[in-house]
Amino acid sequence: MEAALAGTTNQTANQNQITRQATEGSPEFLMQTDFVLQSSLQHIAIIMDGNRRWAKQRGLSANAGHRAGARTLQTIIEAISETAVSTLSVFGFSQLNWQRPADEVQALFRLIGRKLVEVADTCRERELRVEFIGRRDRLPHALVRQMTALEATTGRFNRCLRIAIDYSARSAIATAASATPALDLGVDSFAAQMSASQHSSAVSANSVDLLIRTGGEQRLSDFLLWESAFAELRFEDCYWPDYSPAHLQRAITDFESRQRRFGR
Repeated sequence: MEAALAGTTNQTANQNQITRQATEGSPEFLMQTDFVLQSSLQHIAIIMDGNRRWAKQRGLSANAGHRAGARTLQTIIEAISETAVSTLSVFGFSQLNWQRPADEVQALFRLIGRKLVEVADTCRERELRVEFIGRRDRLPHALVRQMTALEATTGRFNRCLRIAIDYSARSAIATAASATPALDLGVDSFAAQMSASQHSSAVSANSVDLLIRTGGEQRLSDFLLWESAFAELRFEDCYWPDYSPAHLQRAITDFESRQRRFGR
């Protein structure tokens, strides 16, 4: 009898562990923690780094790494939508990324176009507004039309997903500064120019609370420099394709444990 009970107990424990692991890998994982729904955290920014290194470790092409990273982004968007976070900003393509091989760049734009179809369905279902920040004059015309259409069809929603494509924070700051009258160069008026120059609403361009970078590097790489003036920073060793809702939950837990003084 004791042996049978012990076996049943071990089987239950193993099953609970399997269930817990499965839960930690799903977007709904964050919903189990009440503090996430009550958090002061409003704006998360993510530098999605490590796709190519992840692929190289596995003997795969850079494009395979980008495809894996796109799947991770879909999962994280779903996870964020289960929390009280109002804005998620992600770094999709920097201005310096034009220096990569032309075939990789073109493949990446094709991937972005395909994934936007899935993102559109997710964002409409979960009532997320989509905005794109960065230059548009150098992007493929078909991609720009797709971006513009997605912004139009989700514009009625309050919570926001911002995707940075052909983006440079220093360029955005320079553009905003050149468009701001010298006599009106206050923080608020400049912030409004920053929003306008990035095709972004003033609401979604609010200050970043938590900036996450994957891939083991510890730098901002010209991403949201103005908005991240008082952001809490978190650097993850894992490559972006391996990032999960469990990582995100730990990042939010860490954020809630910090004392934010804003220079005071």
